[in-house]
Amino acid sequence: MSVNQIIQENKDRFLNELLDLLRIPSVSADPKFKEDVFKAAEFVKESLEKAGADVVEICETPGYPIVYGEKIIDPNLPTVLVYGHYDVQPADPYELWDSPPFEPVIKKTANHPEGAIFARGSADDKGQFYMHVKAFEAMMAAGDLPCNVKFMIEGEEEVGSDNLEGFVLANKEKLKSDVILISDTHMISMQDPSITVGLRGLTYMEVEVTGPNRDLHSGTYGGAVANPINVLAKMIGSLKDENEHITIPGFYDKVQELTAEQRSRLNEAPFELEEYKAKLEVDEVHGEKGYTTIERVGIRPTLDVNGIWGGYIGEGAKTVLPSKAYAKISMRLVPDQDWKEIAKLFEDHFRSLAPKSVKVKVKSHHGGSPAVVSDTSIGYKAAEAAMEETFGKRPIPTREGGSIPIVALFQKELGSDPILFGFGLDTDALHSPNEHYGVQNYFIGIETIAAFFRYFRQMSQS
Repeated sequence: MSVNQIIQENKDRFLNELLDLLRIPSVSADPKFKEDVFKAAEFVKESLEKAGADVVEICETPGYPIVYGEKIIDPNLPTVLVYGHYDVQPADPYELWDSPPFEPVIKKTANHPEGAIFARGSADDKGQFYMHVKAFEAMMAAGDLPCNVKFMIEGEEEVGSDNLEGFVLANKEKLKSDVILISDTHMISMQDPSITVGLRGLTYMEVEVTGPNRDLHSGTYGGAVANPINVLAKMIGSLKDENEHITIPGFYDKVQELTAEQRSRLNEAPFELEEYKAKLEVDEVHGEKGYTTIERVGIRPTLDVNGIWGGYIGEGAKTVLPSKAYAKISMRLVPDQDWKEIAKLFEDHFRSLAPKSVKVKVKSHHGGSPAVVSDTSIGYKAAEAAMEETFGKRPIPTREGGSIPIVALFQKELGSDPILFGFGLDTDALHSPNEHYGVQNYFIGIETIAAFFRYFRQMSQS
């Protein structure tokens, strides 16, 4: 029986197993879900064992564990390393979900007429990394595993992968491979498959502005004492100019500028501005002057406020002048910006903006480097051929605005270009309420991954 026949005959089971994984609320950012994160690691371990891995282990770290598995059929054959993460983003605000975030349901949508799985983690990244487990299982069941395979599935990606670097550095031989597959990105559409060849980096900061030593009556003290929320809003507002250009001194010093030809090629990707606006229900797009929307999210750095709070936000009114105000601010970075340097530039500049009437604290949460991967490597060519086989169309190389900090780490420490082999869509509401992942995307992903193994062996040995 062929690999694809096995996939077809086991569709219901493959789908139900993913739904079981999605029911585990493995939120790494919230300590109250700690037991569930460990439970998800056990689920991944058991799945790899059942799929046919010879070695599977839960590797402890100072944080959440990394699940490692492998099947070595012949040391002389190429080896594929699969990376993914079993942790998920917080589901808050729960009230904006149409169905409970950890009770997966399948519903038809305009972009997924065959049905989409609505659940936190469905697209990011449980649905996507689990495709690799099922592709591996199908190849093993068919007696047709063309390459050696290793798995490294972690539980801290959504909180910065703080312990992954140490694991990679300590296990370079164990993780040695010829190519690394990562399915944690998206395609342009099901009609226009694509492979991501560039990712932005990230610097994530938190700021605290303190005025008086306690909350004050806004009538008694208003106008005489600095309001931290007002001050914070003004400070944040000054971080960009009228052209949406970031005003932090030195911020753009190392930004890698693309040539006119490179920018032209990037903009050849299918993109309908009116459709884009309609999907988001916005009247106009917004961003750095002089760049297209595709360029703004792929090759330009950004600065955005991810959350801001302080004072009274309960029901009704409370005339309070708050003691403190807070904000979380992220910056997406491009080659050749260094996230630690940008964090320092941000902190120095933000402190310089504060009037003497307030005190400022700046905390760097986490970050990661941007990455560009080759579109001429054997791994890329194998992925291209596999997608052309299953989608019937040659994929387009694209740059994505999101960040996967470990890509640059893998390039540097493991000496191999990862293939960003994602099958989600940008409309799948990642990190948002009602996150979902197409059922068809899930199964075509499994088939394409299996095809990749076949092409990678052929091309590596030719």
